[in-house]
Amino acid sequence: MADSVEPASDTAETEVAAPKPEKQKSLARIQAVPWLIVILLIAATVWLFWRAFIFQEEGDPVGSAMLAFEKQNSLTVFSSRFEVTAESTNTTSLGPINLAESRQAAIIPVTIEYRVNLASVGRDRIAWDADTETMDITLPTLKISTPNLDEARKKVYTEGVWVSRGASENLSRENSLQAEEKAAAFAKNPEVLALARQAAKDAIRQNLTIPLQVAGYDDITVNVRFDGEKVQE
Repeated sequence: MADSVEPASDTAETEVAAPKPEKQKSLARIQAVPWLIVILLIAATVWLFWRAFIFQEEGDPVGSAMLAFEKQNSLTVFSSRFEVTAESTNTTSLGPINLAESRQAAIIPVTIEYRVNLASVGRDRIAWDADTETMDITLPTLKISTPNLDEARKKVYTEGVWVSRGASENLSRENSLQAEEKAAAFAKNPEVLALARQAAKDAIRQNLTIPLQVAGYDDITVNVRFDGEKVQE
């Protein structure tokens, strides 16, 4: 009796090695890294937006005022524009003999700015009365900028039979120095300073009242004064 032979199978079975668990975990971690970075960036953006536009230091109006001052740093509260007249003479000599004399008058527009250094306003300059919702702020002395001479718009009137180029330059330079000194003196005029101080008080009062009202202090009163001024009764 012949031995029976089983027919060969038409479909060959192929064995595929399953990936190792360690490699699967490493691949998953690599694929998760970009998503983790995206999530962290979104969280950071949301936090920054909340801190800048929504966050309010509840119960600490002094802290809120200091934060507002910190953002503004140096605040220009008043700008004065006026004209200054200057006049100079120049003599051209040869030994003891005066050869020519010239005179120049100039009308020069000047701009001066008055600023408050809000960065120096700390807690020691802010008093808060929770019962009456009143905030008293003491500002440092106004800073006056260097006079800005608008030389391009100045009007010049020159007199003299003969005015050399050098004489004209000397006259112009002397008039500019003279105009700067006069402008600096005018900037300290009591009436101008009073206008600048009042503008500063109004600006600080407005810049603080509205944010604090939004924070929940509906009936807040902000009193502003400068160093050396008496406290308002």
